[in-house]
Amino acid sequence: MNNLIIDLRSDTVTKPTKHMLEAMMQAKVGDDVFSEDPTVNALESRLATMFGKSKAVFFPSGTMANQTAIKLHTNPGEQVICDKYAHIYNYESGGASFNSGVSCRLLDGNRGMFTSNQVVEVINPDAFYYSQTSLVEIENTTNKGGGACWDFNEILKIKSVCDEHELGFHLDGARIWNALVAKNETTQQYGKVFDTISVCLSKGLGCPIGSVLIGSEDIMKNAIRVRKIFGGNMRQVGYLAAAGLYALDNHIERLEEDHMKAKELGSLLSKQSYIKTVEPVETNIVIFELNNDINETDFVQKLKDNNILIIGMGSNKLRIVTHLDYTDTMHEIVLKTLENLI
Repeated sequence: MNNLIIDLRSDTVTKPTKHMLEAMMQAKVGDDVFSEDPTVNALESRLATMFGKSKAVFFPSGTMANQTAIKLHTNPGEQVICDKYAHIYNYESGGASFNSGVSCRLLDGNRGMFTSNQVVEVINPDAFYYSQTSLVEIENTTNKGGGACWDFNEILKIKSVCDEHELGFHLDGARIWNALVAKNETTQQYGKVFDTISVCLSKGLGCPIGSVLIGSEDIMKNAIRVRKIFGGNMRQVGYLAAAGLYALDNHIERLEEDHMKAKELGSLLSKQSYIKTVEPVETNIVIFELNNDINETDFVQKLKDNNILIIGMGSNKLRIVTHLDYTDTMHEIVLKTLENLI
């Protein structure tokens, strides 16, 4: 049996590389609540410039960054349009309703992605007895949709709908770096379209913590205040921001390696007799469904017995996520194990 622990539950399980740790330890720091941490300021400035925006704010988590964006765009009693698979609806502990007092109008998209026509159909009429629609939110890549990448032309069409109806447009870019690499798109493209963008540093880029919310000066002017309300202000956090700067320099292009490994896993799984379906693999997430006669819990345990960790999603669906710490050696072990598991 393989003695390595191979953790494919998420791309959040990575640990800082040796060189990232060195960059963190050499960081110049100050009190970020006073906006005096030079490394945080450098990270925020760099990301704002990358996306062509005027303001960026560092957050301890992507959830807090998304929740802040919702609060900046809405008032209590209003409504956010998002997909039924959206992270802000499924995996942020009901924060939209708790923190901002808004409801989510869920669209039945395809693998977490919907169309501009679907948006138009659910914008509420301008009458006092309706919840006012104020924000459209999309997630790229889609987590629950299996790492799928949006068609940028459809994003442009949704932007036109938002402009016509005076709606905010927020991007949950938890894995935007994966989408940019997979689709050969640019940060500037996205910055021109979205009012606010949250980007995660602790998934594909391998940082130990951190997300950044990016937007124009007018929408972002209260972001620091909201972060404080949520208990997210930090002090000498430049040690963590330094990891982000290092990752931007060194860990974006290598995402293609994660994508290739995920595609190889998806291809192998699709040929196994115990597999019912495998979702199309575009980036670093593989979602597959077992045949009805295979028990999901038993399957996950069997892999665990081989020191391979993955996540069960219920209904016989499972998820594998490739990442920075998933080596070529580990990959060969996993391919061989999956081929001979049942």
